[in-house]
Amino acid sequence: MDNYDISTLLGTYAKLAELHEENPFKVKALSAAAFNIKKFKDPLQNMSDETLAALPGIGKSVLSAIKNLLQTGTFPELEQLIAKTPPGVLEMLKVKGLGPKKVGVIWRNMGIETIEDLLDACRENRLVEFPGFGLKTQHEIQQAIQFALNARGWFHYARAEAPAIQMLEKLRTRFPASRTEFTGDFRRNAIVLESIAILTTLKETELLEFTTTNQLERVADTELKFRDANGYLFAFETALASDFEKQWFLGTGSAAHFQALGMDENLAIQGQTEMEIYQHFGFPYILPERREGIGELQSAGNEALIEFKDLKGILHNHTTYSDGLHSLREMAEHAKKLGYEYLGICDHSRTAGYAQGLSNEKVLRQMEEIDALNAELAPFRIFKGIESDILNDGSLDYEPDLLAKFDLIVASIHSPLNMTEDRAMQRLIKAIENPYTRILGHPTGRLLLVRKGYPLNHRYLIDACAANSVAIELNAHPFRLDLDWTHIPYALEKGVLISINPDAHEKEGYYDMHYGTLAARKGGLTKEMTLNAKSLQEFETWLSLKRT
Repeated sequence: MDNYDISTLLGTYAKLAELHEENPFKVKALSAAAFNIKKFKDPLQNMSDETLAALPGIGKSVLSAIKNLLQTGTFPELEQLIAKTPPGVLEMLKVKGLGPKKVGVIWRNMGIETIEDLLDACRENRLVEFPGFGLKTQHEIQQAIQFALNARGWFHYARAEAPAIQMLEKLRTRFPASRTEFTGDFRRNAIVLESIAILTTLKETELLEFTTTNQLERVADTELKFRDANGYLFAFETALASDFEKQWFLGTGSAAHFQALGMDENLAIQGQTEMEIYQHFGFPYILPERREGIGELQSAGNEALIEFKDLKGILHNHTTYSDGLHSLREMAEHAKKLGYEYLGICDHSRTAGYAQGLSNEKVLRQMEEIDALNAELAPFRIFKGIESDILNDGSLDYEPDLLAKFDLIVASIHSPLNMTEDRAMQRLIKAIENPYTRILGHPTGRLLLVRKGYPLNHRYLIDACAANSVAIELNAHPFRLDLDWTHIPYALEKGVLISINPDAHEKEGYYDMHYGTLAARKGGLTKEMTLNAKSLQEFETWLSLKRT
């Protein structure tokens, strides 16, 4: 059980305790612990009781719950609350925007116990009869439920990557004479998945023997599905060794990719390897992550996709000045230790009170500390940045004289997120046109499988960035990955630089750039068009090209 699992279960307990009107102080303590643990990436399972107890917000009751979670995967108080809560009500608590208080009214006062029944109630305008549930709230709940229903059974690539690799290694170790490879969406590095597809030359009997400790889902003539101990669905397909490459090719590409190749069901596939198969179609080998049917054939053989090792700097990071877990010094020293040439510190701006946004005085104090650290850590350099909230009217936080003191400004929308496309575009375009904006941060505000994000006209947005020499962030947090990779080809066409930013709130968050790089490669991002693949000198030159 990793930190994310522990945080999720503590958060679930806090919601259930509030739903059942238990001790509010305990609810607050569990909520705070869940929030802190989610940000802390050193594995709790490797810590002593003394180290755990010293973590922020970890009291006796929380420590006891964590120890039980590490040993058994649950704790008694959580099980007691789950036992007296209908399954459908538990599911409601996972719907974005439905807190324990609202769920309590829906369950006890309205008599609704499933999200399907709640969706029907929204469609029939029954929620508006109750205090606190106006038409706007009802519409928002209906939209959130529909999104949650669509996301059922899906999971993030980043959460499944390590268990999937472990599964593949176990199979290869146990059956070294057989060939076993990832295929399907997982091989294409899809950002969210329904299952982890694996092609193998193993016999069905061998697979069945291997899956005895897992939850079997389905057995067909050449297919077997099961869930591992983490709940991830693995889909196995068997193949003869002589047909493996052809089935691997067919199992990897999307339907749009095959359509672009001109394939149909009657077309015979020629070639003994994937390389030869593509040559038969008149193309060089197409990398698996690019086989999506979005321009990969037009650029085949002429692109050098960005690689993780190409990244020279880390932009958009938070420290304890706002809502980060590590100090400015710790973030800088860790970036230098990892071999990066520069670091962009972009704490939250003053309007973000929920994230301890920086007052004017804190901004100047941080700038002084950056100057001192730069003198100490040279040639490594820290750039003075800010993640400026895009305000309701599209303006940036702070007055122009203070904005002018920053080296780097990432402009982002954090609230309100419930906007029409016209409203969102008005705010974003005005921010892009602001001469102090250098990077547009997480453009849609989405959280994958949790929140859809506000609607945008991406082409118009990219056109505006091109016209104003503004780079676009590909936020590498695996729950964001925003800008979505499907819009990268148009950005490249328009000459807009993409910055793969971790939005790190702790030093371990730097590693999320791995997932940002995977997503960027799907969209065909090259090293030349990646802002933070520039060397320190090249990046300084880019910053010096002041906008007017």
